[in-house]
Amino acid sequence: MKHGVLGSCLALTMMTGSWLQLNAQSDRWQQRVKYTMDVAMDAPANKLTGKQRLEYFNNSPDTLKKVFYHLYWNAFQPGSMMDVRSRELGKIVLGKDKNGHPRQDWDGRVRDRISKLKPDEIGYQKIISLKRDGKTQAFKVVETILEVPLDKPILPHSKAVFDMEFEAQVPVQIRRSGRHNAEGVDFSMSQWYPKMCEYDYEGWHPTPYIAREFYGIWGDYDVKISIDKKYVLGGTGYLQNPNQIGYGYETPGAKVNRPAGNNLTWHFVAPNVHDFVWAADPDYKHITQKVDGFTAHFFYIENDATRESWPQLAKMVPVAYNYIKTHYGAYPYQQYSFIQGGDGGMEYPMATLIQGNRNIAALYNLALHEWMHSWYQGMLATNESLYPWMDEGFTTFAEDATYHNTIDSLKGKNPHEGSYDGYFALVRSPFEEPASTHADHFNSNYGYSLTAYSKGAVFLEQLGYVIGKDNRDAGLLRYYNEWRFKHPNANDFIRVMEKQSGIQLDWYKQYFINSTKHIDYGIDSVYSKGNKTVVRLRRIGLFPMPVDFMVTDKNGNQVMHYIPLSLMFGEKPNEQPAVKRVVDPVWYWTNLTYEVELDLPLSDIKELEIDPSQRLADTDRSNNKAVS
Repeated sequence: MKHGVLGSCLALTMMTGSWLQLNAQSDRWQQRVKYTMDVAMDAPANKLTGKQRLEYFNNSPDTLKKVFYHLYWNAFQPGSMMDVRSRELGKIVLGKDKNGHPRQDWDGRVRDRISKLKPDEIGYQKIISLKRDGKTQAFKVVETILEVPLDKPILPHSKAVFDMEFEAQVPVQIRRSGRHNAEGVDFSMSQWYPKMCEYDYEGWHPTPYIAREFYGIWGDYDVKISIDKKYVLGGTGYLQNPNQIGYGYETPGAKVNRPAGNNLTWHFVAPNVHDFVWAADPDYKHITQKVDGFTAHFFYIENDATRESWPQLAKMVPVAYNYIKTHYGAYPYQQYSFIQGGDGGMEYPMATLIQGNRNIAALYNLALHEWMHSWYQGMLATNESLYPWMDEGFTTFAEDATYHNTIDSLKGKNPHEGSYDGYFALVRSPFEEPASTHADHFNSNYGYSLTAYSKGAVFLEQLGYVIGKDNRDAGLLRYYNEWRFKHPNANDFIRVMEKQSGIQLDWYKQYFINSTKHIDYGIDSVYSKGNKTVVRLRRIGLFPMPVDFMVTDKNGNQVMHYIPLSLMFGEKPNEQPAVKRVVDPVWYWTNLTYEVELDLPLSDIKELEIDPSQRLADTDRSNNKAVS
């Protein structure tokens, strides 16, 4: 259910007797947009002018008295919030490097570079005029946010049409967007247009741009870009005039018929996306690869570093997608573009900008990460500012799993070891904050990165420990099917996993996401009790968890003692049917110790181990094993 049609759907379902089906659906209204933009790019001057018509559908139950737009490129000016924030975080010393020099908490791409930009190097987006339903509107620019008090409110379940003229200067490449990046790409055009901010059940989200995350409204884009005809473009959407453009877009066998003049107008259409990106360079080589149900496009500048790796990447994408589709859901669009550009790697609907001068292993790994964002940022699209771990962490988890399961030499190895190492480094540092911290408001770049990426990935892998890997994997597909295009939050995800597993999980989110409490279990003591053995386990950390406890006798026989946590009100399935499992009584979270009675004399025991799968994020594993 979407687009504000609750009343009509309710009436229809009651008439047709489908009330139960309706009641079982995840229903959350979504605002809707339709952008029509005509852009003229003056490449030598690094400037563009544009006309934008925005149809805004207020599907909420609320009356809107103002609207907000993002003006991202205004961040690339000396003294901006992004500039000040970067320089302030750069003063934090994380420790010393291998040469004994202070290791500062810079975002290495930004550092203090914005403060040094000259007037012809800065970025800006200037609004020339703005009308709502044909009537001029007043507006106020607050750096990267345009605030528009409306002369007339937008009523619930109604539409407003905004017509805007704007101009912009493309900044020197610093963060994501920009011109002439380190690899020689002329234009990485992300966050390039005034973009309506999201309004949802929590209200408006006019989040200033300080280099972190994004949140957008789904809608349809119709974009025409006029630029010098020497440029090759790649980006979001489907090219509508391929036989006028050529450059590898043309229909096989068709004759390219470019119009006269110095410029070409590229016409793209993108349905049901929440952003639009493009990149341009006269030296782009464009190759394509058919994948299951869509075409992958690749744009790169050919040189010694890319000549072999990019065609190899194209051949690897179908193999990756076989795994991705099975584990995380189908890709719903007809194209995806991997584009050399940007400042590392950054995701956008139907496209990514990535640094391309990499060997094939590094290129494939980076491409997988940005592509997997199509699921967690592109389709599920939680508010990344509020839940960065649900985007970056889930994407990292899926990237690592896909990478390891599509490279023969890595199959069978732990794909998430690096994420656990990152999380443990965070725990040892003084920079840990709750994962529920707003992305922009972490006290350090270090803490933000390890929390969003590493801890977010550990959250998912450890969830498999709590509810069982098969439940976790089935839950991820269920999450995709139930919540794509609906902006789920953390509670929505937890409820999906509870329904999938039959286990209560509110405690898991509370401890791992909303706090900085840590897991630490140990074998406290072992003693004989007649012909039996008693093992006392101790919870040392403040974070309670269920416990897998493996007992191995001297004949090599193994028994897994599974101790559910009382807060779960359920138990995970047996993940190793070949190993005998004993389900012990629950461990109450208030109790620091727990005793397991074994039907073995102490002399027959070879080894005792807590968490042999090492999925438990136990911060001190040195006390998890006892050997006779």
